[in-house]
Amino acid sequence: MIVFFAAAGCRDELNTGIVFGEGEVTIGGRTIKVLEAITDPQMAQGLMYRRSLDVDRGMIFIYPHPVSSPFWMKDTHIPLSIAFINSDGIIISIQKMEPDNDRRTYPPPRPFLYALEMNQGWFERNNIGVGDSVVISD
Repeated sequence: MIVFFAAAGCRDELNTGIVFGEGEVTIGGRTIKVLEAITDPQMAQGLMYRRSLDVDRGMIFIYPHPVSSPFWMKDTHIPLSIAFINSDGIIISIQKMEPDNDRRTYPPPRPFLYALEMNQGWFERNNIGVGDSVVISD
């Protein structure tokens, strides 16, 4: 289960000029802080250029409608895992993504509304898998 709470006023710029909101996600009984990627520039940058991601930190991509776009790891230096979450609140895929690979893409099996990126292996370590229900509220 994921519960999402927006936290006003929290920002992360990483010297790129792109400012992210910050929120909290509760998933599998754990609360984590996440950066919010909502606008096109935020989604295009994602976690690019970062050298580390704290434990229990991640990024959630929030789309206005279901999409089928694949993700890639161009200029992303951190090994990540991504959970694609459909409009019914179900995790439909979790994939491991390798850093600094601008040729490989990670497509979802079908349209999704949210994508949650965490340090690689985080979902496995926390017993979260495909088919788990997700509740996101703001």
